[in-house]
Amino acid sequence: MADIVKSENHDLTFEKVLILAMKTPGVKIHRDQFLKKELIKYYPDSVVQDAIDFNPANAGIPRDCINKISLQVINYETTKATAASVAASLPSSSVPVVAAGAAAVDITTYFAFILRVVQQLAYLYGFKEFELNEDNIDAETMNFIMIFLGVMFGVQGASSTLKKLAEVIAKNVAKKLPQKALTKATIYPIIKQIAGKIGIRMTKQIFADTVASAIPLAGSILSGALTLAMFRPCCMKLRKSLMNYNLSNPDYYVIE
Repeated sequence: MADIVKSENHDLTFEKVLILAMKTPGVKIHRDQFLKKELIKYYPDSVVQDAIDFNPANAGIPRDCINKISLQVINYETTKATAASVAASLPSSSVPVVAAGAAAVDITTYFAFILRVVQQLAYLYGFKEFELNEDNIDAETMNFIMIFLGVMFGVQGASSTLKKLAEVIAKNVAKKLPQKALTKATIYPIIKQIAGKIGIRMTKQIFADTVASAIPLAGSILSGALTLAMFRPCCMKLRKSLMNYNLSNPDYYVIE
């Protein structure tokens, strides 16, 4: 990871960080495998298969169960992200360039874990699999993920845009229509706004991490604390939005 970041000469925009994060090994969550692993603990194979073929709500799995699993996912990924942040800041140095390098690695790792949570929450609450290919990430997939990130970071308009997308997808779950085809005309106007707002927050976090990384030993603890303070609230904000959509409401499909 450090070599990848160095190749960018520390000139990191949000878009570059996001692409680097997407290409990080282990970021991709395979929807079928994930849903089966989480749901088989509570439901028989037939229900789990329906959840995979359509979505958990359409399979009749109540929101309470999905909310329980999603909270476990967030807690688990928060722990991992915090530990990774501490580890990334361990080789602390008083040399600013070295500290900045550690901060760049830290912020990329941070977004790698954010992307893992985005996928897992999306699949639990009814969305289809993202085409997150390490070698070729298409623009539509990037833009779709940007909407989720916009919700996580509280960008104005992102939540209403994601809700509109979720409503359209909910109406077409039984038809198994690809979600990427639904995003073209809907999300482009807000993408630059999201990138700009998150980019500003990212710059502030890199600065904070750089300062933390320059403090011997204690810097790694401070860096981990910064990650913990930011990571979980973002994930919980996305969870709160997703749990209120028709897409994740079993009663909606009964009525339909």
